[in-house]
Amino acid sequence: MNDYDRRTFLKHAGAAVSAGAIAGPDALTEPLKDAARTLDPVLLRSLGDAVLPESLTEEGREAAVVAFEVWLAGFQPVAELRHPYGGDVVPYGPPDPEPGWSAQLDALNLAAGARHGSSFAGLDRSQRRAILDQQVEDEGQDFPLPARARHVAVGLMAHYFGSPAANDLCYGRRIDRETCRSTDGVSQVPPPLGA
Repeated sequence: MNDYDRRTFLKHAGAAVSAGAIAGPDALTEPLKDAARTLDPVLLRSLGDAVLPESLTEEGREAAVVAFEVWLAGFQPVAELRHPYGGDVVPYGPPDPEPGWSAQLDALNLAAGARHGSSFAGLDRSQRRAILDQQVEDEGQDFPLPARARHVAVGLMAHYFGSPAANDLCYGRRIDRETCRSTDGVSQVPPPLGA
């Protein structure tokens, strides 16, 4: 960290501490509890159109994006995770990905405006993918857990491809993985999608 960065950090940290001392200790934490984790719905849907499988119907893409929004709204940052029996170290989950993901959606919009004179949502699928190719870093062979994805596009894909709906689409059958059902039809082949 260079001197300018340290000075800037200390200046902002000092201002935050001073504001907390004047307003009281709850003033800094209360807004965080009530803040809803939401991403720009128009940009998120245009991103979903670019990265989710083309074989999905428009309703299927909408359902995938809505499921991602619901998951993000309920996400608990730095939540205590299960730890091994007898372990003395308590593991914690990742921080809130929403601020970074919101900034990435804004960056996609800015790149679309600079390159094509349009919003990201106003571009066709191939133009959106070309912008995404430059913005998204390679995260390896496997999808990370959605909350650990470095880019919102990867988080959306990881959330969708880990879902029961993606599993059904992959096999072309209504398997309904991770849903409660009776054992009555366990020996039967699941019905095809659309049946």
